[in-house]
Amino acid sequence: MICLKDIILLKQGEVVLKGLNRRFFEQKLVTNIRKRLKPMGAFHVYCVQSTVYVEPENADCDLDGAWEACGTIFGIAQMCRCRACEKDLDAIFKTVVEYLGDELAVQKSFMVESKRSDKRFPLNSIQISQDIGGRIAEEFPQVAVDVHNPSYVVNVEVRETAAYVHGPSVPGA
Repeated sequence: MICLKDIILLKQGEVVLKGLNRRFFEQKLVTNIRKRLKPMGAFHVYCVQSTVYVEPENADCDLDGAWEACGTIFGIAQMCRCRACEKDLDAIFKTVVEYLGDELAVQKSFMVESKRSDKRFPLNSIQISQDIGGRIAEEFPQVAVDVHNPSYVVNVEVRETAAYVHGPSVPGA
């Protein structure tokens, strides 16, 4: 299985500056998110490396409603909808095309920005960006590569359990 599922990633704001009390504030933030999402269905909400993951537990969950609700929760600096996939370059590229292809096709330029928190992954962030960016350039020849001022940024995050593909993040509350 190459494509896993759509989820929401929430990047924390000032909470990460709390020092020894940080864990308490992260847990409070996760509790607030769970309360806010309860009317939208069953979501698995957890925090790893200053990022809160919001994963629907079944197909009945209202991901659009959850997205709107997360945008009103204080303590979240950035948020993005993304798709999880296997930690494999072929799977990542396939996910980029399936998940972001329609948005990419209408852009003037793009760049790929990668983050690799799983240091066991054989390529570093620059190599991931180069590989996926080269494949995107071949798939969408009408869209120029522009690493200085792109009209669209493809984000690839290789984390412990999966790789996550998303477009630009939006500010949180």
